[in-house]
Amino acid sequence: LADEYLRLAYHGLRAKDKSFNATIKTDFDVTIGKISIIPQDIGRVILNLITNAFYATQEKKKIDTGNFEPTVKVTTKTVIPASGGPREVIIKVSDNGGGIPQKILDKIFQPFFTTKPTGQGTGLGLSLSYDIVKAHGGEIRVETKEGEGVPAGKTGTWPRPAWRTWAS
Repeated sequence: LADEYLRLAYHGLRAKDKSFNATIKTDFDVTIGKISIIPQDIGRVILNLITNAFYATQEKKKIDTGNFEPTVKVTTKTVIPASGGPREVIIKVSDNGGGIPQKILDKIFQPFFTTKPTGQGTGLGLSLSYDIVKAHGGEIRVETKEGEGVPAGKTGTWPRPAWRTWAS
C-alpha cells in the first residue's frame, strides 16, 4: 500500500509539473503480512504525508541553489512490543526538506491550517489524516527540526489488527 501511494503521488506531481523530480528511497519490511485496515483510508493518509514531503523538498530546492537533491523515503517496519502486546506496523515518511517551524508545529493537524500559498492547499490533508488514524485506534506524530532535513510528512505505526501511526 505504501509503495502504491508513493508511486501515485510521484507520478501525479510529475504529470502536473514536468520539472518536478525527487529521489525516492524505500525500505519495506517484507514480514509484515496482512493487517486489518481500511486501505482507502490509510492510503489517503499515506498519500497526504508523501505529498507534503514532496512539497517540502521542492520548496527547499527553490531556496537552495547548491547541490540539493530532494529526497523522500518511505519505510515500513514490524514492531513486536516487549510486553507481548499486539505487534505494530510502523510507516514512516521522511524527507530532507526544510523542516517545520516550532511555532506552528502545534497547529499542523488543525482543520484549514496550511503553510502553502492561497490556492495550493486547503489545510485539510493533515487534519483528515489525523482523524483517520484516530478512527483506526492509531496515533500520528511528527518529529522535525526547522532548517534541517526532517523526517517530515510522516506517518507511523499500525498494530495488528488495530494500529497506531506517527509522523517522523
